[in-house]
Amino acid sequence: MNVKLQPHQWTGCHSEYGNLQQVIVCEPKYMAIKEVINDVQKQYASENINQFRAMKQHQDFVRTLQVEGVQVIKVPAKQDFPEQVFTRDIGFTVGNNVFISNMASDVRDGEEEMLRKWLGMNGYAYKRMESGHVEGGDVIVDGKRVFVGVSNRTSRDAITNLQNELPTHDVIAIPFNPKYLHLDCVFNILSPTDALIFRDAMDEKTIELLSKYYRLIDVEADEQFSMGTNVLSIGGNRVISLPVNPKVNASMSEAGYRVIEVDLSEIIKSGGSFRCCTMPLTRK
Repeated sequence: MNVKLQPHQWTGCHSEYGNLQQVIVCEPKYMAIKEVINDVQKQYASENINQFRAMKQHQDFVRTLQVEGVQVIKVPAKQDFPEQVFTRDIGFTVGNNVFISNMASDVRDGEEEMLRKWLGMNGYAYKRMESGHVEGGDVIVDGKRVFVGVSNRTSRDAITNLQNELPTHDVIAIPFNPKYLHLDCVFNILSPTDALIFRDAMDEKTIELLSKYYRLIDVEADEQFSMGTNVLSIGGNRVISLPVNPKVNASMSEAGYRVIEVDLSEIIKSGGSFRCCTMPLTRK
């Protein structure tokens, strides 16, 4: 459903696992693989995306969020943007600041302008990232720590700029193999103590750094390919995950999480899953 918002409504996200209150999504009405930008898309480029199936799966996902108490805000889909379903990348909320990304890929250029207009029309304050490229899939928040992936989509000068914008936070650059596109495809925080990781994408020094902060739950290569790392935590140890990743789901269940399985198998053909499909505005 579309939500009518009051002007100057409060926003704030201080972690990846607080109770999700408000989130921005976009229906995959025009979803298609038009420009191959990751290894997952390479495999599915010839068959492409079944838009009817993608729409149904997305609707089921939205209903699941609503049943769990999340207010879902839909921005309108535009035919010019075949990857607009991945709203995480076009903006991100850190603390009480909403940032609009500076997209690196031509196929996604312009999505951020639609977000800017929507935020402005609904009375939300925001900051535009203009120095270097940065996309929200590379930005992972945990209190005063902000992990930012160094990738083909997010540059080091953008990370420096983000640190300047967040003087009270510790912005930590995390290098990884850029073939995996965004940091949240290989690393994702579940709680103050636990995180998912696909170790093959990182060097030992980076893994050692992350292990100082979290108990690392491993994601194997086959389930990384099917977006096993890209789960969505919605608070209260609840995690939305794909049924096609039983090993990841079992590991999270054993660690005390309630795993809510939702089929998003058509949408993940483009290389993104639940975290990619959501841009949180408010967590408490």
